[in-house]
Amino acid sequence: MRPFWIEQALFNDGDLAPALQGATQADVCIVGGGFTGLWTAIQAKQQHPALDIAILEADLCGAGASGRNGGCLLTWSAKFLTLRRLFGEAEAIRLVKASEAAVQHIADFCRAQGIDAELRLDGTLYTATSRAQVGTLAPVLDALAACGIHSYEPLPPAEVARRSGSVRNLDGVYSPIAATVHPGKLVRGLRRVALAMGIRIYERTPMLDFTPGQPAVVHTPSGSVSAGRLVFAINAWMASRFPQFERTIAVVSSDMVITEKCPDLLEKTGLVDGVSVLDSRIFVHYYRTTADGRLMLGKGGNTFSWRSRIAPVFDRRSPYEAQLTRSLREFFPSLAGVPITASWNGPSDRSVTGFPFFGRLDGAPNVFYGFGYSGNGVGPTYMGGQILSSLVLGLDNAWTRSPIVRGPLGHFPPEPIRYVGAHVVRNAIRRKERAEDESRQPSAIDTWLAKFASAAGKADKA
Repeated sequence: MRPFWIEQALFNDGDLAPALQGATQADVCIVGGGFTGLWTAIQAKQQHPALDIAILEADLCGAGASGRNGGCLLTWSAKFLTLRRLFGEAEAIRLVKASEAAVQHIADFCRAQGIDAELRLDGTLYTATSRAQVGTLAPVLDALAACGIHSYEPLPPAEVARRSGSVRNLDGVYSPIAATVHPGKLVRGLRRVALAMGIRIYERTPMLDFTPGQPAVVHTPSGSVSAGRLVFAINAWMASRFPQFERTIAVVSSDMVITEKCPDLLEKTGLVDGVSVLDSRIFVHYYRTTADGRLMLGKGGNTFSWRSRIAPVFDRRSPYEAQLTRSLREFFPSLAGVPITASWNGPSDRSVTGFPFFGRLDGAPNVFYGFGYSGNGVGPTYMGGQILSSLVLGLDNAWTRSPIVRGPLGHFPPEPIRYVGAHVVRNAIRRKERAEDESRQPSAIDTWLAKFASAAGKADKA
């Protein structure tokens, strides 16, 4: 099953690049044809047009996380406290500013290259859907303000309800520095631009294994690529391909549903633009409209994978479709009669910190990687491209000197502790937030257990 976004994008752009046949050479080989791989290739090629770059994609470009996310193009500003704790204040400020700049860079690139990705620069709303969530963003907003990088505006409750289209949102703050996008059309648009730049793309070409060295050699079912520099941009698949990364991420689903077209009903609810709305749960509800008048709602933190393997469930309709549909109709009772067009899910590579990490594979000077976007990759993968292209080109800049390129900053416990613990914590979070929704005091043990998942949230909270 193809996720909704990719299915839509392929309807208008169904061309597939040929699979690799025989042995070939390249200056740079990139394994993975999603956002990270394509941005890395494009940005490296922009700086060095003569560079011969080959991309190997196991399925088709965008078939992984890049084509099955919610299309919310967010920044790292709401996670400033975590960034500061990890990297120090100066680097945290730089990373927040870079993540905000990425939103505009992506919009400008789409405009310049004629990519119709339905990108709408309408900002984002972080809301509270229970009294317990009200004010939880205050510490991070105060810290942003103290550093002069505060883009958020508190809104009165009535305005929050109006802008978000739902009275379930009791309070909230708005930032104009965010966008929504059709991720399938964006990734296929990046693919088109990459091909036009002379970047070679081989779809339906999985990596079987590789031989490190100078050059590194990637082996595929019907060929091989020898390259002076090699980049792995396969995100959640890294943990199952490389044992040293098995405990650096937890692979967990993010699940989504999307309605039939109902533009008139959406307008009546107040959803008249492309604003994204996220509540203040740990595993947030997030929703946005589409340019053709649909409503998409998703929620993360559902299916946890054993040993970070990519389970078959990630390529099926969401097992949480009924729960998500119920949540959508609780937010929007007026849409109760609107059918659900599709549901899907996908593997999210959640790191211990909630941020991606980059580095050299096993210390090799010419083999690079980056993954761990933790459910917020649409915008930050542009930064991933900046980091990996800088490493590939051997540059000495703020990206190559950043502590974000020092590899994983922590590990999850080994199995079965991680798997069992993830379910214990997830269920505690669900009980805690259900109690808060019902204006009940959650149990002390559930509140304590929920703190173990604080990195999973889209924002730092009190």
